[in-house]
Amino acid sequence: MSTGTNMLAFWLFVAFVVLTLIITWWASKRTKSTTEFYTAGRTISGMQNGWAIAGDYMSAASFLGIAGIIALNGYDGFIYSLGFFVAYLFVLLIVAEPLRNTGKYTLADVLALRLREKPVRSVAALSTLTISTFYMIAQLVGAGGLIKLLLGLNYELSIVIIGVLMTLYVTFGGMLATTWVQIIKAVLLMTGTALLAILVLKEFAFNPIAFWNALADKFGQDFLEPGKYLTNPWENLSLNIALVLGTAGLPHILIRFYTVPTAREARKSVVVAMVIIGLFYILTPLLGFGAAYFVGQDQIQAVNKAGNMAAPMLAEALGGSFFLAFISAVAFATILAVVAGLVISAASAFAHDFYTNVIRHGRATEAEQVRVAKIASVGVGVASILLALLAKDMNVAYLVGLAFAVAASANVPVIVLTLFWKRFNTAGAVAGMLTGLISAVGLVLISPNVMSPETAIFPLKNPALVSVPLGFLGACLGTVLTRDPRALSRFPELYVRSQTGIGAE
Repeated sequence: MSTGTNMLAFWLFVAFVVLTLIITWWASKRTKSTTEFYTAGRTISGMQNGWAIAGDYMSAASFLGIAGIIALNGYDGFIYSLGFFVAYLFVLLIVAEPLRNTGKYTLADVLALRLREKPVRSVAALSTLTISTFYMIAQLVGAGGLIKLLLGLNYELSIVIIGVLMTLYVTFGGMLATTWVQIIKAVLLMTGTALLAILVLKEFAFNPIAFWNALADKFGQDFLEPGKYLTNPWENLSLNIALVLGTAGLPHILIRFYTVPTAREARKSVVVAMVIIGLFYILTPLLGFGAAYFVGQDQIQAVNKAGNMAAPMLAEALGGSFFLAFISAVAFATILAVVAGLVISAASAFAHDFYTNVIRHGRATEAEQVRVAKIASVGVGVASILLALLAKDMNVAYLVGLAFAVAASANVPVIVLTLFWKRFNTAGAVAGMLTGLISAVGLVLISPNVMSPETAIFPLKNPALVSVPLGFLGACLGTVLTRDPRALSRFPELYVRSQTGIGAE
């Protein structure tokens, strides 16, 4: 890659960073209270929140990881796209409106309406921090590879740069800055993806059939069929369970529903997000297959073994140095927007759920809560940087799949049961979250992800097939084996509020 390309990419990066820092400065003037820090004062419209959700959701896994998996392994990589998109149907039908009606800032607020506050807030904060860290590692791994490719900086320095920037956005600008960074990122990502897809189809006179035939001729028909990457059907099923259910349990997605003023706007934001996200994922096969055809699998792996740089390399092959720099800047924006959302969700969980309501018994002042949230933002950023340094050779889409598995196992059973099961109680919530969380993380540690394939105790790379049922089982057993009159008596209030919005703040 030429020095000119490096300098062009550098200045595009600088332009984006300057723009987002200006937004952060503007937002910092409007972020004083806890409501403003956590939820942008509930002033975000449904349309704006839809774009922000899309910007938050379409991560480095979507843009870099999925393209890389498709480029190296064919059709099976598209399963990630399908899973990510279908997941939003579950969010729209089950989660979005009830959470907006019943919550204030975090998932634990919903649980605390009918359950004992201290135990559920403590465990919910632990779950949020774990999931956010898993997800953030994936974004930072993508960032490290991208900046190394474009600017020639080493991986470690690249990770530190991203980590510092994401911490600045959240610490000073809160949710308002994070929202507008995500909106800008979503617009840039859709523009870049559409242009890249157009350039791929242009090479085949905009005839998709000719493109598929050329792929089959070059790589064989099996490259376009299932089973090349996910050869184990149980692995395939486990991955899809994680992707479809996991979205509803992702803390940085859930927190976005609290930024809109009404439940109607929450529904609108999910519909807008689904349209944007659906269009994006339809285009991902063109990026992955296009990279395989025009760049070549050997060249892609020579730059990054996991294939994470497939999309930027395709941009260079078809659009030259400027387009490479633009697509890379888009990917850079993608990573910054997502990690900012992750940091603020993790900081909110620690400062609001654990510090304010468990340690300080709800007596922390507004200024104290905001200060602790900012300190937590720095702590989460540092921890994620350190862990990302150890995971540089893993595919980012794959890493996100693990985060989805943990979210599906720990959070989804508790969300569904607290909203719809009258008998559900505090012991069930704590048992369900801990069982799902520990089983998901534990199975990852004894799987081929960490151990060698020959010595792995758990054979599947994604634990959701086992850990999600265990999460539901733990929640059910914890409930039926204990009595909790308070939870039982308060269910009608929660149910009416979740379905109608009566009493929502």
